[in-house]
Amino acid sequence: MKTKLITALVFGATSLALSGCVLNVGEGDKGWSTGNSWERVQEQNRVNLSKLSLGMTRDQVMTLMGTADFNEAYTKQDKTINVLYYRTQRTREDGTTTKDECTPIVITDNRVVGWGEKAYHNM
Repeated sequence: MKTKLITALVFGATSLALSGCVLNVGEGDKGWSTGNSWERVQEQNRVNLSKLSLGMTRDQVMTLMGTADFNEAYTKQDKTINVLYYRTQRTREDGTTTKDECTPIVITDNRVVGWGEKAYHNM
């Protein structure tokens, strides 16, 4: 009986010593860590957009901009078209990124032909 009591006390004390408390403070939009906030991502994407130039390759864009939030690819009149979307403006505080919060970069036959809504709608 005494052994069971000692074992229970040791187990209980060990559990208390090893238990922790998790506190989540002000993460902002859901899914964004404070080190990589949506504000910082948007600002960096806007800065990087200003460095784009017509004729850049898709690989050059990906090196500069990183992974796109969304992407599309299709063929139109025997040309391969890729559209990469990067988050540049928040429209809703819902914790998700949507295409209307992104700037599209239009790439035809592996070369940038434009970016922004006008370029996207003129494809």
